[in-house]
Parts: sequence; structure tokens; C-alpha cells
Amino acid sequence: MNVFTKTVLAIGLAGATTLSMANTVNQNAIAPKTATVKQALTLKDDTKVQLKGFIVKSIGDEKYQFRDNTGTMTVDIDDELWNGKAISATTPVTILGEVDVDYKPTKRVEIDVDGVRF
Repeated sequence: MNVFTKTVLAIGLAGATTLSMANTVNQNAIAPKTATVKQALTLKDDTKVQLKGFIVKSIGDEKYQFRDNTGTMTVDIDDELWNGKAISATTPVTILGEVDVDYKPTKRVEIDVDGVRF
């Protein structure tokens, strides 16, 4: 092979490797972390999470109390995400969303839900 061919080949391989690594990083950043309530309460703001458990009661204004075997926390679920399905405190659900941390007036952690699976 001549020098020109070797250079083009090396640049092509380096570019493909860099692109492949960039796509892997982006996919990992988007994938939600499966967590427990106890873990979710310690995560950073805007962390994508997936929680499995039960909606035990409505608090009002699209807020609900969510429970798993490690504790309870507040989740914010828009009405349209229910798709007209009624559930009880014994219906297992998986919620997908992101951690929402607010510090005013005191620290409050809840999940802003993007999807509910039954």
C-alpha cells in the first residue's frame, strides 16, 4: 500500500471508532436507570429513572404516592398518561420519568413521570 492509501484508511477507521463511541455514550445517557424509591431519593436532578411498584393513593393535582419495598415518594403523573385505565393500590406499575429536585422552601424529591406501564 502506498502512503496515501494508508493515511485515508487510518483516518476512516479513527472516524468510525469515534462515531461508534459517541453513539454508545448517547444511548447510555438516554436509557433510564432502574431504581428503587430509596435510590431515587438520592439521585441528581433530571436523572432518568424507571421504578416498579404501586400507586397507593392520589394526593391531588396530578400527584400520587408511589410505593415499593424500599419506601414511598411523590410522583407527578399527567392525567393523559393513564389512558383511561383505572388502577388500585394492588396494581403493579412501572413508571418512567426523571428525578425532580426542588430546594424551596426545603428539599423535595419527586419523579416527573413520562410514561406508565401496567
